[in-house]
Parts: sequence; structure tokens; C-alpha cells
Amino acid sequence: MTIPTHRIPDWLRTGFYWFLALEFFVGFLTKFWPGATFFGPSYAEKFADWGFDPNMRYVVGVIELVCAILLIIPRRQTRFLGAGALVLLLTGAVTTHVIDDAPVYEEVSAPLHLMIMACVAIANWPAEVRELLRWGPAPTERAAIRRAATERASTNG
Repeated sequence: MTIPTHRIPDWLRTGFYWFLALEFFVGFLTKFWPGATFFGPSYAEKFADWGFDPNMRYVVGVIELVCAILLIIPRRQTRFLGAGALVLLLTGAVTTHVIDDAPVYEEVSAPLHLMIMACVAIANWPAEVRELLRWGPAPTERAAIRRAATERASTNG
């Protein structure tokens, strides 16, 4: 008896990662925007109000940009690293918004994105830590590639 597996189509998964990356790219842009944004006052003012150096927004923005790029690279290792880094960043954002008594949209948005990124990190969790350092295909992928090549050779020969 086989257990039926439901697989999400690759195009849908890729679109989801691109959507998440776009959201964090917008976050990157708003951190570097000098004036008010459609999210309210400038992030320089927001960071100062939260008790941080206003230039810290650039650090946060660059982290968001790098993580957005890591999310769209179609490799489990990079997606895990991007999502894991965003989990750490968003933990700080959630803490800041809760302590600051932020507007409702910020108090909902940051935890929601934290949960989504935690799910993305778990979905791309490496089988072993060494996979994060290996750039080539994982051993299971290599075995599958060899098996497919052997099957092709046997059917063609």
C-alpha cells in the first residue's frame, strides 16, 4: 500500500518565494527612502523613536535585501539561510513593535511574517548541517541523478 503524497507545483512554490522576496525588497527600499513612506514617517524617525541609531535602518535594509535574494535562489540551502536570517531579524522586529506599542498593522504584520519565515525555514531545513556548506547536489539528489542516467542508458542501449 502506498501513501498518496500531495506535492505543491514548482511554479506555485517559486511564485510564493518571489512574492516573499518582493515584500522584503520593498522593506529594503523603504529603509533607504529618505522621507516618509506609505508605511508612515521615515524609518530614520522610526528607528530614533524606538531608541536605535537612525543609521541602523541601513543595516536592517541590507539584511532584508540579502535575504530576499537568498529566497529566490532555487536551492534549499540558500532558502533556508535566507529564511533563518529573517527569523532572527523578525524576532527583533516583533519585540520592538510589542514593546513600542506600535499600530495594529505593525503588531500583526511582523509576527505574521515571522511565522511564515519560520515555516519556510522548516520546509527547507537541511538533512544535515554539512548540506549548508555543500554547493553541489545533495547525496540523495546525486543518487537520483545517477539512477535516472542509468535508466536512460538501459532504455537507449
